[in-house]
Amino acid sequence: MNIILFDPDELPRPLPLTDPRARHILEVLRRRPGDTFDAGIINGRRGKATVVEMQDDALVLSFEWAGEPRSAVDHIVLILGMPRPQTARKVLEEATALGVIAMHFVKTERGEPGYATSRLWTTDEWYRHVIDGAQQAFTTRLPVVTFTHDLRSLLDVEVKYGTRLALDNYESPHRLGEVEIATLVLLAVGPERGWSPQERELLREAGFQFVHMGERVLRVETAVVAALTLVRSRLGLM
Repeated sequence: MNIILFDPDELPRPLPLTDPRARHILEVLRRRPGDTFDAGIINGRRGKATVVEMQDDALVLSFEWAGEPRSAVDHIVLILGMPRPQTARKVLEEATALGVIAMHFVKTERGEPGYATSRLWTTDEWYRHVIDGAQQAFTTRLPVVTFTHDLRSLLDVEVKYGTRLALDNYESPHRLGEVEIATLVLLAVGPERGWSPQERELLREAGFQFVHMGERVLRVETAVVAALTLVRSRLGLM
């Protein structure tokens, strides 16, 4: 991790040594009393933290913050057919690191229903992966994450984005790198078994263009990273 994030409520309290962040500070960064490291407030300012004291069971920290955080500059919303949990973990981290406004994991006709009830989603594990992605990317900004919608109900909500793109290897007339992209992008990536005919029709009705990234069939997590990278490059964000 390149920055260590804290919830505002944690700032006045010592950081328990059982916390993975404390272990990272001591064992990876090798900080000792008087040393500093990069820190941030979740969805807030960045600055420096100082190790004030090493107690038997906690680290006492002090913080000095820089100016007010810049406004969010990411312009991409990701819709993803609910993948298997191990894939979702990778996507949560990588899409957060690359920078999206929101990630919506949706139930699909060809998806496995049990994926949505895995421990990843029924506990706060998904949130920890988002934090890990932000810490890797040296940002305090976290995307909105939802995982209770089906595709139809989500499309009824997400209607404001200018460019709507759906990855599909079977019915896509254009390469992703060739289509015109506006400032705001809604990117839909299907589940491992692909979109159903009914879901393709829903996407068409919602104004999505179907695009592909070549003949090779990629793993979901690879397709997400590649597509986000292409879109961010086209938006001048890389």
